[in-house]
Amino acid sequence: MARLSILELGRVREGFTRADALNEARRLAQHAEALGYTRFWVAEHHNMPTVTTAATSLVISHIAAGTKTIRVGAGGIMLPNHSPYVIAEQFGTLEALYPGRIDLGLGRAPGTDQMTLRALRRDPSASEHFQEDVLELQAWLGPVQPGQRIEAVPGSNSNVPLWILGSSLYGAQMAAAYGFPFGFASHFAPQMLDQALAIYRGSFRPSARQPKPHALIGVNIIAAETDEEARYLATSQQMSFANLVRGRRKLTQPPIDDIDTYWTPQERAQASHMLNFSIIGNAETVRKGIIALLARTQADELMVVSDMYDPEKRRRSFEIIADAMREIDAGALARQPA
Repeated sequence: MARLSILELGRVREGFTRADALNEARRLAQHAEALGYTRFWVAEHHNMPTVTTAATSLVISHIAAGTKTIRVGAGGIMLPNHSPYVIAEQFGTLEALYPGRIDLGLGRAPGTDQMTLRALRRDPSASEHFQEDVLELQAWLGPVQPGQRIEAVPGSNSNVPLWILGSSLYGAQMAAAYGFPFGFASHFAPQMLDQALAIYRGSFRPSARQPKPHALIGVNIIAAETDEEARYLATSQQMSFANLVRGRRKLTQPPIDDIDTYWTPQERAQASHMLNFSIIGNAETVRKGIIALLARTQADELMVVSDMYDPEKRRRSFEIIADAMREIDAGALARQPA
């Protein structure tokens, strides 16, 4: 029985403010907590006018302060953009404020363009040291060793759970080698998912914190009362991906009746390739889609992106998804031998 979690980008909608996006993210986390979702993660992106989660640790604190039980974390921190010591201090602080509820997913991509990377004062070659940086960060978050002269405060002895995130085989190999849970970004880069999962599970070495592999995968799910309404609501995300293909940076737009009037056949092909892991429809369509996805991947956890314009419709989407998962879990339990 797979867990169900949410990835939040804090998208700014056309006609609304950045503060609206951040506060709506918090309201969604509160709603997700009431529905029984496991985690609520935010992702680090820079120089993207439609995304408000660049200061990731601050956004996590804003969301965690408004919730009580749901795990909140980074999906992820792009570690080459930061000193491992500073991230240990930030997430050690979060763990001190919200004990037992903080996750730290780590990626090695910059989460931005090369010009912005220079503005961050980071060397583009920093990603080559990702493995060493992850292990250094793990040490800063762990127990203080005899003779250790530098300590992350807060941070040391917090043992914030680390995840390796990625969209290629590298992350799967590293997560397996060091016994980390692994998250694959199949919600926008699905091409290597099956191979990455096979490598991760086949090469996994148990660690003290993670005795067996735990694979989380990203999936786009747009749920509504009818298949037709879901397809309509999904056009906002489809337009966002078309704009990405065009190199445009536009705020999230209201849905439209016919997406084919917005994108060209080539843009449709490129955007649809990135959105290959998408389930769009009513409760039954969503239930069948999740069953098929779990049968294919045997994922331990689904990290859901339900990207749409209307916050009320979005909250309803997550309700339908949670109900579908409960039906699937109930069916799985009923099939188990007595």
